[in-house]
Amino acid sequence: ANIFTQQPSYFSDLDETLPTVLQVFNNILHKCGLQCEGASAEPQKLEERVNVTPGNMPLQELKDIVLYLCDTCTTLWAFLDVFPLACQTFQKHDFCYRLASFYELAVPELESAIKKRQYEDNSVFADLWRRISHSRKKMMEAFHIIINQICLQPILE
Repeated sequence: ANIFTQQPSYFSDLDETLPTVLQVFNNILHKCGLQCEGASAEPQKLEERVNVTPGNMPLQELKDIVLYLCDTCTTLWAFLDVFPLACQTFQKHDFCYRLASFYELAVPELESAIKKRQYEDNSVFADLWRRISHSRKKMMEAFHIIINQICLQPILE
């Protein structure tokens, strides 16, 4: 048994929290100067339209984004891994579509920016590459858990 079985109202808490989780991905896209399809496109202030990309942003900012992404993906995957019943709630929010869109827009951009940048210290490159690779892996694993729970398990049962 887990806390969700003991306290079914946590499912509605999860339901209310998911837009915030999805907002994390939108925030990362925004910081990278990328726009997500289906994201509520808020009008940008003119002075905000500076063309920041992962390729030209300061190294510290790139590091922060990759770290943030890595933490988010690892946490999401760990949550779904121990509690696959949450998948239904995730899918109610078009999570797979949103995750796939995010992945397609952000991951190649971030990988390319990490590869092309000049580093004074090669361990910084190694760390960033390890974290973006880990993020990519955890996004795919989270996606697989949801697909497995929602599409495959019902067929097998």
